[in-house]
Amino acid sequence: MAENKKKVHFIIERQDGPNSKPYTEEFEVDYRPALNVVACLMEIQKNPVTKDGKKTTAPVWECNCLEKVCGACTMVINGKVQQACSALIDHLQQPIRLAPARTFPVIRDLHIDRTLMFENLKRIQGWVKVDGTWEVHNDAPRQNPRVAQEAYEISRCMTCGCCMEACPNVNPGSDFIGPQPLGQVHLFNLHPIGEYFKEDRLNAIMAKGGIASCGNSQNCVQACPKEIKLTTYIAKLNRETNKQALKNLFNK
Repeated sequence: MAENKKKVHFIIERQDGPNSKPYTEEFEVDYRPALNVVACLMEIQKNPVTKDGKKTTAPVWECNCLEKVCGACTMVINGKVQQACSALIDHLQQPIRLAPARTFPVIRDLHIDRTLMFENLKRIQGWVKVDGTWEVHNDAPRQNPRVAQEAYEISRCMTCGCCMEACPNVNPGSDFIGPQPLGQVHLFNLHPIGEYFKEDRLNAIMAKGGIASCGNSQNCVQACPKEIKLTTYIAKLNRETNKQALKNLFNK
């Protein structure tokens, strides 16, 4: 019976709309073994009553896969940006403080707008152009296993935004595109078809707000839930952009 009375204490930073002022509300949830933050938010959603008994609206957040694949449930938990679906209550100090990742615009409460990252992917041409040419061609480009393994590691990126939130150079006063799109430049430049447009991507990140704005703080590596070695790949891009700059100079 004693275990059934154990509570999980939350302090949630809330915001009624994009232009509203943030405020906090406190909630309690009955403890169960192996609870994660998303499960607790779902419990609060069923009966949104604050710790002091006040009826309120249910906190808004975003989630989808519930298995650390989609990246939707990114939030700041006890000061650390991470995925709410993999944040286990047993591993968190109480009271558990939840806040939105404020590198991105807040839609409401813990729900953020990650459009910034997708727009930056357009800027760096984060895709492979496929026209069907190689589908019936015996000499289609192949990728060696070493390069494929490197590409696989970067391809696990789920556009969650943790690296963007952790990076001190991504802020309202900076035009830095951030570590996430830089990692994707390296990924698509490794692709045997994607590399045909390698120069376009390198020139894109050589522009203002590109790779030169990276301060190599290493925060992105520490924050990445997929443990992608972003600064290693950004260093490789640095070398490639230097080569491209010389190429541009002599091709004038």
